[in-house]
Amino acid sequence: MSILSRLRGEERIDADRLAGRVEAIDRFTRVVAGHLPEQRLIAAHTVVERAGARLALSRDHTVVALAGATGSGKSSLFNALARLDLSPVGVRRPTTGMAHACVWGNLQGANRLLDWVGVLPRHRFIRESALDGDDEAALHGLVLLDLPDFDSVERSHRLEVDRLLGLVDLVVWVVDPQKYADRVVHTRYLQEFRNHKDVTVVVLNQADRLPRDEVERVLDDLRKLLDADELDGVPLLATTAVHRPAIADLRALLERTVAERQASLRRLSGDVDTVVDQLSDVVGPAVAEDEIDRKTVRELTDALAVAAGVPAVAEATERAYQHRAAQATGWPVVRGWRRLRADPLRRLHLPEGHEPGRPIGATSVPDPNAAQRAAVSLAVRTVADRAASPLPPPWSTAVNTAARSRLHDVPDALDKAVASTSVHTEYRPAWWRVVGALQWLVTLAAIGGLLWLVVGYALRVLGLPPLDYPKVGVVPLPTVLLVGGILAGVLLGLLVRPLIRQASRRARRRAENRLRAAVTEVARDHVVAPVRAVLHSYAEAREALQSARS
Repeated sequence: MSILSRLRGEERIDADRLAGRVEAIDRFTRVVAGHLPEQRLIAAHTVVERAGARLALSRDHTVVALAGATGSGKSSLFNALARLDLSPVGVRRPTTGMAHACVWGNLQGANRLLDWVGVLPRHRFIRESALDGDDEAALHGLVLLDLPDFDSVERSHRLEVDRLLGLVDLVVWVVDPQKYADRVVHTRYLQEFRNHKDVTVVVLNQADRLPRDEVERVLDDLRKLLDADELDGVPLLATTAVHRPAIADLRALLERTVAERQASLRRLSGDVDTVVDQLSDVVGPAVAEDEIDRKTVRELTDALAVAAGVPAVAEATERAYQHRAAQATGWPVVRGWRRLRADPLRRLHLPEGHEPGRPIGATSVPDPNAAQRAAVSLAVRTVADRAASPLPPPWSTAVNTAARSRLHDVPDALDKAVASTSVHTEYRPAWWRVVGALQWLVTLAAIGGLLWLVVGYALRVLGLPPLDYPKVGVVPLPTVLLVGGILAGVLLGLLVRPLIRQASRRARRRAENRLRAAVTEVARDHVVAPVRAVLHSYAEAREALQSARS
């Protein structure tokens, strides 16, 4: 395999497919916003911004950077490739803190690209083909940068190098025989480009300083170091700036890169790969958005129902039914006494019914105690834990946060749910009216018998002729009416009491079911819905990250 064929990226990168991958990263960042720590998304935001800008700029130009340490001879190599003295050469640190650029072809067409890269106009140079016949035509479209020394004592120079390395299309790392194994070069820079093998080249410059038989040994040692940096297969060349033939391989590699017009796409593809690798730990297995099962929702509803006072309201409904039924079917003589007793439901200030658009007032349902509030908190945590169990840690935190995000609204929502749920016995069963009519009938009979007896007694007191009472057997009819009416009313009340108890229990169950349904809606709106929103975001983020993979 030739040195040139080692340059990765034999398969061409489709620009539209790359744009789709970048859009997927952008979609990922939008979906996870607010769910994941912002520092985890810095690299993703950077790639989206840089890729969008680079794809919008000239694709006819390839930006190649010469990066190296002080004394590596990269500026001399820059001048040798340009065949002009453009970049200052020196051994004192630092030589320059600004990048220099040489453009092969029309400088005007590359100006926008250089503005984006950040090379000052006074440091831009043009290399027209006419200067040397057609010798430079093969490099038409090349934008070659000479970067500041990355080991400069000036921190601003190092920061400038780091910035430029994130923007260029291809990086040529220039090392010298003395410092090719420097730890800083490998750990801080070369290893960071393991996802950019397609756009990475390493040259051993100043090879003329080594004996001929030492060059191959140094190249073999450098190759082992690159393999350890996970840069296996990147082109490795030996060059020297003092002899033009010694840079022929490097020049040929640059010509091929310029002709392919693929370096910028491969660089951006590598950037996307890096971001995807960095974010791979924030997504895991596929999770259904309805991961929260009915049992979990039911347990949450149970805790919220107790906190909302549903048992107390249901019990009050049962007692209210009994109270109202007794009023409707009881002995008329004692009905007035029953009216003096407060209705159990009205004591809780529960409205008779809720009309749409009508304000809902607060109820007098007892506030939850500490144990009930703790039970609600535990149920909410159970919902979050079960939903988050298959998710990676960042999402587990987001689910727990979402589950508790609306807890401060739950008490008011529960009170409103209870107040807006009709639990009153507005319908009066027909048998109430029948029993009530019978009670009035026997009561009137008893009153009629009593009045009859009173009239007879008055006549005797006045010495008038006594009344001749009809008899039932040996008992006078007025006495039968009086005693029979009273006994019939009491017996009728005793007979309907089991019916009232049974019907009141049904009313209690109906009220409890209605209240639990209202409380379930509160549970879904204030706890389950935020959790499912996070699960939905997780599913979208997972799909977006899969789309961003090459």
